[in-house]
Amino acid sequence: MTAPPTRQSILRSLALAEPAELAAVLQRVAPEAPHTVVRGPETGLVMVRGRIGGGGAPFNAGEATVSRCVVRLASGEVGFGHVMGRDGTRARQVALLDALAQTPAHATAVAKAAVTLERDRLAREAGRAREVAATRVDFFTMVRGED
Repeated sequence: MTAPPTRQSILRSLALAEPAELAAVLQRVAPEAPHTVVRGPETGLVMVRGRIGGGGAPFNAGEATVSRCVVRLASGEVGFGHVMGRDGTRARQVALLDALAQTPAHATAVAKAAVTLERDRLAREAGRAREVAATRVDFFTMVRGED
């Protein structure tokens, strides 16, 4: 038996989903959920940081565009959505699904959808990795024999 997905993992799956997948999930779960937009959607820049070798000293890798939105359902739950890029509609959809995930009526449906979205994303990434691996070229240098 697997543990139910956490809010963090649900938000991650929703934020990384393809726009069409996200719209389909929202249409299936609650197409007409009454809500008000509290903030945004708005687009801004965030600094992306990295670590040398994955665990070394931190450095600024560059800036990335992020869109965010906050919504409140008529029943009072507040949802937050952050997505990479300038797609405010996607940020609003993620925020709305986050708010719906906090309601007893929709929590299970959103969690199941998030698990499915994550599984589909991992399958897409594995397919891309296989395509890249098929075109991999290994270079090597032969040692010159000096007599």
